[in-house]
Amino acid sequence: MTQKLKLTVLHNLPDTVKAPAYARTDLTPGILHIGVGNFHRAHQAIYLSRLFDRGEGLDWAIVGAGLKPYDETMRQKLAPQDWLTTVVELDPQGLSAQVCGAMIDFIDVDPASVVARLSEADIRIVSLTITEGGYFVDPNTGGFDTTHPEIQADLARPDAPETVFGVLVAALLRRRERGVAPFTVMSCDNLPENGHMARQAVAGFARALSAETGAWVADHVAFPNGMVDCITPATGERERALVRDRFGLEDAAPVVCEPFRQWVLEDNFPAGRPALEKVGVEFVKDVAPYELMKLRILNGGHAAIAYTGALLGHHFVHDAMADPLIRAFLRKLEEDEILPTVPEIAGVSFPAYLDTVMERFSNPAVGDTIPRLCLDGSNRQPKFILPSIQDRLDAGLPVTGLAFETALWCRYCLGQDEAGGTHVIEDENAALLQGWARDVYEGGTGAFVMPDLFGGLGTNDVFLSAFRHAAEKIAAEGVAGAMNSYLDRRFEAA
Repeated sequence: MTQKLKLTVLHNLPDTVKAPAYARTDLTPGILHIGVGNFHRAHQAIYLSRLFDRGEGLDWAIVGAGLKPYDETMRQKLAPQDWLTTVVELDPQGLSAQVCGAMIDFIDVDPASVVARLSEADIRIVSLTITEGGYFVDPNTGGFDTTHPEIQADLARPDAPETVFGVLVAALLRRRERGVAPFTVMSCDNLPENGHMARQAVAGFARALSAETGAWVADHVAFPNGMVDCITPATGERERALVRDRFGLEDAAPVVCEPFRQWVLEDNFPAGRPALEKVGVEFVKDVAPYELMKLRILNGGHAAIAYTGALLGHHFVHDAMADPLIRAFLRKLEEDEILPTVPEIAGVSFPAYLDTVMERFSNPAVGDTIPRLCLDGSNRQPKFILPSIQDRLDAGLPVTGLAFETALWCRYCLGQDEAGGTHVIEDENAALLQGWARDVYEGGTGAFVMPDLFGGLGTNDVFLSAFRHAAEKIAAEGVAGAMNSYLDRRFEAA
């Protein structure tokens, strides 16, 4: 027998599903979260739910918010179930499920409504999961792109903004007018120095309005950096059926995730914060080393298996990891070229961390997919791979494997795998990337001109030579053949 998830069934959940130990009526808002996707509900919301289970921090419940059509879709799914979410941890030793009730409202997906709610004093933290590509970063300068059409439109009508950063600045200014202290902006997106990137965007938008506004935001608003980690696949019919058939709940938007979670936060919350250290969050003075470790070893590792997996015909990540060729490629690339770029962290073993990452990637219960890892390469590669290349070049070290990974990404952008099967390039720059791939692998202009997203690397002779050599190997020997050459150390250019 199944029952629809909503508040009235919390007292009658199956024994296999953990119910919140707190009463929803005891919770009051403290955090407004923009971007209520799967990762947020598997990560931040679960940490808060654990704290509420202890009877603590009950004034830090989440109010959901969003500005995009997919936010409205999520809101419509969650509203009939009172904003509750079933979270299933995909432990290969045995699945477990819990209902998370940390979110107590989800306001209308409308910019004016978001500004109004953000202007109220009970909201002391605004958290964000707006994707790595949502920060309007100029690919050439790395700064805030005030020339983007959406930003230009908001600057022309700052009292009726439609972007996240226009909304945040409008709300901050309204709070200032009312004598309400600024909220803290906490990015939970998976990008280097996410707090600094949020600060750059919010202060950059404010500065474009006026120098005084920009200076006030920079001086009075806190943007803590944080490192977040929990592999969280997309939800489809497979996941809904799992929750229904295994746990007896009809949930329109359940979340499945691995049992591993990590959250490292800079303790910079002038308006206060929940005591998340009591439920496993690590508060540190400097998050940067942890960020770099995760972004390069884990996310760089995802990039390494994404394109090899796709080109060799794998759909699931665990199947790619079961391929001896891909597994060996990942370990060699990590040990030879990625791990050495990460500064030491006291008490942390990078080889042990890599072993954990590879074990996590191999978890068949997660069901994570290669197509998901291949999404949005033009935003992910500059964050997860290109910085490692730049650091090695700056140190005079070879970039054979990393250039090979880049050439594999380029080969993927042709839109065809080794067996002739086709795939869609899910990327806002898909046309540009496909044109680049055709130039490299199908003759084209023969120029090997790198897209602008490569920045200075696009004209670096050492990198370009290594990339050209890798692409020629792939063209001559095929993906598997080139990977074997790399593993056998027959890959280096003469």
